[in-house]
Amino acid sequence: MISLYNKFAENSSKNITHLYSTSFTLGIKMLDKEFHKHIYNIYGLVRLADEIVDTFHEQDKNNLLDQFEKETFEAVKRGLSTNPIIHAYQITAKKYNIDNSLINSFFKSMKMDLHQIDYNAESYRDYIYGSAEVVGLMCLRVFTNGDDDLFQSLKGGARALGAAFQKVNFLRDMQEDFEERGRTYFPGVDFLNFTQEQKIMIERDILNDFNDAKLAILSLPESSRSGVYLAYKYYLKLFKKIRRAPAEDILKQRFRVPDIEKMYVFANTYCRSVIGAL
Repeated sequence: MISLYNKFAENSSKNITHLYSTSFTLGIKMLDKEFHKHIYNIYGLVRLADEIVDTFHEQDKNNLLDQFEKETFEAVKRGLSTNPIIHAYQITAKKYNIDNSLINSFFKSMKMDLHQIDYNAESYRDYIYGSAEVVGLMCLRVFTNGDDDLFQSLKGGARALGAAFQKVNFLRDMQEDFEERGRTYFPGVDFLNFTQEQKIMIERDILNDFNDAKLAILSLPESSRSGVYLAYKYYLKLFKKIRRAPAEDILKQRFRVPDIEKMYVFANTYCRSVIGAL
């Protein structure tokens, strides 16, 4: 029965999400139940592609990623994949009419990670769009549930939120990205000469993204608003922690929000959502 295989595939994406991201999992729990599996399905696909790029060092990553991309597009076309993660994604892509151009841009950014790139302003924008903004747009397709007018009105905010999350990740992982993968994403930034002034300029840009995103979050349907707001609050807390640190600390450690603080953010957001105070 295909329904049993569908369930297996969707559970596979759910398990990946639980294993790799406690914060994302908490955010999903605050969405209406009808959206849970579909956001898991999106996360599972992008997470697995990211693993190909960042983890499978003894393999031919270019070939693996090309095969993964090809299978994704074929699965969306035929409605089936023997890869459960891809199969789960195509269920969501077909149900919510997620445009193939979004996943195409995502794979384009993943391929950029396979090569040593000195990012300029244009390539940096392209990478941010494909690696993060399109994920926000895919999720927005789910949240707006066929209401194209609402999607169009909120797409700028969805892109801003994805960009803010990704740029915070870049700051958080700056040491790891440089030392383990030889990457520095921010244009014009030399890891070995990272200054406080450069850090402040990057943070101003991120703050603008957060501000733009908040307006859109508050206009989301109630069915998704609390879950997205929770993710926003978590990343904002992480961002504030990074802002308080001097530039030299960014080069020495990976910042994180302890689990107890994550639970506080979750409880606070939940209570605010119940009383309608978001």
